[in-house]
Amino acid sequence: MKYVEARIVFESSDAAAAADLISEIFYDFGLQGVIVESPEAEAGIDWAENDVTIFKENAVIGYFPKNGQLPERCRMLEHRLARLKQTLTMSFQVSYHDIDEQDWAESWKQYFFTEKITDTIVINPSWRQYTAKPGEIIIEIDPGMAFGTGTHPTTRMCIALIEKYIQPEDTFLDIGTGSGILMIAAAKLGARAMTGIDNDEMAVSVARQNLIQNHIAPEIYEAKTGDLVNSVTAEYSLVTANILSEIIVTLLDDVHCVLKPDGIFICSGIIEPKQAMVEEKLQACGFEILEVRIEDEWVAIVSRLT
Repeated sequence: MKYVEARIVFESSDAAAAADLISEIFYDFGLQGVIVESPEAEAGIDWAENDVTIFKENAVIGYFPKNGQLPERCRMLEHRLARLKQTLTMSFQVSYHDIDEQDWAESWKQYFFTEKITDTIVINPSWRQYTAKPGEIIIEIDPGMAFGTGTHPTTRMCIALIEKYIQPEDTFLDIGTGSGILMIAAAKLGARAMTGIDNDEMAVSVARQNLIQNHIAPEIYEAKTGDLVNSVTAEYSLVTANILSEIIVTLLDDVHCVLKPDGIFICSGIIEPKQAMVEEKLQACGFEILEVRIEDEWVAIVSRLT
């Protein structure tokens, strides 16, 4: 499949806020991952390898499928950026170029390093060497075009919350599974049966490959293409949805159908300005909010159906 890389180089007095707001524009298009380049690079735990790329400018990069929707998406992207410029002190320049999936998969590797998510869970790129320390749980991941590397705050928070709330022998459902990283975490933390759903066939394929790479027993999981919970007939102990706020709000009309009594629902992919909207819908749908975490202006919410 062909993709078009949309690269926004920008200058702003608050570069971190600008990067988050530009990223949110891409997420609103339904993209599952965005690359942020910054001159202020952060080290992963394998920083000593000295293969880190130091960037000269601030940039946010997203990848659009090269299809009939592309011209309208590019137009809307530039329109949203122009509106953002009116509310934030910022200048920007947009450029586009074609890229093959294989080329992208190789170029992405420079952005992805071994990272410790919790005291025990380490995310390791499949192409990097890392020796586990005693007690560590290693998740080997190759994001492909599905993204979901574990480096985004929403993914980190979801993994930490799964670790906190999952119980031995729980069943687990991941809505919008992407690379399958949350399924892998759940399996390594003791889930006995799992289902991952994504509306992108490529994401489902990547998730299956990553589950195999992490030696997850094939009889305990299913990764399939679907729209939210429309094709789900079972009930689960723990359900996650790391997707857009607006989609979470839609999902809440039906998610109770796939939760066991006293089941836990973890949702993320929420930016702070939309936190209240999601919390209000949760409460209106009969959920009790158990915990809220915020990291870099992203929000994760844990709730239980009352």
